[in-house]
Amino acid sequence: MTTPTPTARPDPKLSDFLCFAVYSANLAYGRAYKPILEELGVTYTQYIAIVALWDEDNQTVGRLGEKLFLESNTLTPILKKLEGLGFLHRRRDPADERQVIVSLTDAGRRLREKGLGLDLIKESGLSLEEFATMQRGVVALRDNLIRAAKAKG
Repeated sequence: MTTPTPTARPDPKLSDFLCFAVYSANLAYGRAYKPILEELGVTYTQYIAIVALWDEDNQTVGRLGEKLFLESNTLTPILKKLEGLGFLHRRRDPADERQVIVSLTDAGRRLREKGLGLDLIKESGLSLEEFATMQRGVVALRDNLIRAAKAKG
């Protein structure tokens, strides 16, 4: 006898939904990050913007938004706040005035040393291998859902 899959249940429970598992895991991550990020003086979204700039400094707002899956009208206030905190500079691209280039300041680069322990691998309860497998699985899920949405839209 086979066990029915969660989607085959006539009365699915909230815990059967993968979307809820991902959503609630994201909320749990936010709670776990909060005290660490408060110490750094940034929010999670501000922090990932800085991390993306550690990967590639001096990039356009549009490119940064693509990496973070954020629209420019959402990203711009985040960048303004980070600029006000002294972590980055924004400037018009001299080659194309329509583009804004974002660059880290020395203070933004120094946050890297302070934030190195923010991966929460230990706190996840997963081994390094399990953590890496989970990360790859979530990325594949995200990318597949983005492709499916683009195909339908």
